[in-house]
Amino acid sequence: MSKLALSRQNPASLAVQPIINPCVRNCCLDDSDICMGCFRTLDEILAWRSLSSEQRETVLIETEKRRTRTTG
Repeated sequence: MSKLALSRQNPASLAVQPIINPCVRNCCLDDSDICMGCFRTLDEILAWRSLSSEQRETVLIETEKRRTRTTG
């Protein structure tokens, strides 16, 4: 989409979507206090509601790294 087309869009349609909670309701902590369902640490789970969007993005990047290490 061109910059001109973007500038003509409704500003409400360009609103940033919130990062949703990655919980999959399969909570089981391993020996390192990492959830085997969403791969967040216990501290990340407890802090999620108070994290900024940037912090949540960082958590999601880390969870993907953990998932990859665990599932190969």
